[in-house]
Amino acid sequence: MSLTLAFDVYGTLIDTHGLIPALTPLVGEAAPAFSRDWRARQLEYAFRRGLMRRYDTFERCTRDALEQTCRVYRIAPEAAQLDALIDGYRRLPAFADVAPGLAALARAGHRLYAFSNGTAEAVETLLDHAGIRDRFSGVVSVEAVRAFKPDPAVYAHFLATTGTRPEHAWPVSSNPFDVIGARATGMRAVWVRRDPEQPFDPWGDEPDRVVADLGELPEVFG
Repeated sequence: MSLTLAFDVYGTLIDTHGLIPALTPLVGEAAPAFSRDWRARQLEYAFRRGLMRRYDTFERCTRDALEQTCRVYRIAPEAAQLDALIDGYRRLPAFADVAPGLAALARAGHRLYAFSNGTAEAVETLLDHAGIRDRFSGVVSVEAVRAFKPDPAVYAHFLATTGTRPEHAWPVSSNPFDVIGARATGMRAVWVRRDPEQPFDPWGDEPDRVVADLGELPEVFG
């Protein structure tokens, strides 16, 4: 049976910590911690904007989070250095399992969509740079509804845009908040547990399936 698969992008397909080498000249051995803090603050800012109904793009959240993380680490990069990091964020690498995993799912006849908090333009750039854009039937961005995952409106927008019934759509995400958000709207969801040490959020709403990487998905979907 052909399914509609909704792939989260940041952290699921694309490695959000791919800029650690570029951060090392700024913060040295603290680069991995800086990257984790930047990512956490980026999501926090998106959640805040969603709750306050003060939408701005995910790139704005990313830039604001970068600048605040620099303040926390007491560093003051020049504007050109900040611009270079944001530009690098538009060209983050895909995880090694992504291209072969997507290819196998496409061969099985499933419809694949990129489904992201990022703008359509930003996601198109990321996927093109990673060499995987041609695996997707389309890109569905939250910008059309001016909200962020896990707002229910975002998942309703995905279903409406792709013409899919909830029982035929499977979001695939490494982010527990995304999995929980999808399940709250009646969809089943797969959690990609990229960090084996990461526990799932204790909300009493578990993912339908758990995989370590995209290579396990063909077996999940048959």
